[in-house]
Amino acid sequence: MFRDIRKKKNQISTEAAEQLLREARRGILAVNGREGYPYAIPINYYYDREAQKIYFHGARADHKAEAIRACDKVCFTVCGGETIREEAWAPYLRSVVVFGRCRLLEQSPETMALLKRFAMKYYPEEQLADEEIRQDGAAAQLFEIEIHHLSGKEVQEK
Repeated sequence: MFRDIRKKKNQISTEAAEQLLREARRGILAVNGREGYPYAIPINYYYDREAQKIYFHGARADHKAEAIRACDKVCFTVCGGETIREEAWAPYLRSVVVFGRCRLLEQSPETMALLKRFAMKYYPEEQLADEEIRQDGAAAQLFEIEIHHLSGKEVQEK
């Protein structure tokens, strides 16, 4: 169902792809938007390797939430590990593409625990994360992407 990476020599291992998913700070979420137009937006996210899910937050009534309710199939992409080589004309980088289905999570103690793990990726101290969750946590809407396919690649040469 999902295409293989065309240039096999550029493919990275699943472990390397997952490492990039854990380390990257932002990714691009692509959804099927209004009237068939794709809609892609940068987001902060949290990757849960054990559950094979990606979490992000957003409003219940924005463009991406509306698109996800209409069609839950999404694509999520991250890039990282960029290096510049003196002999090269362009930067070398790694990327990961995830295909999956997305849904809005209902508020629950489990959702708040996920929100805390999400926050710890971005806040330098646990106290700051707890403070932010206390202030705005009740309004945070978490979305979950269930990963159906994951692949990564690295540009290795010109």
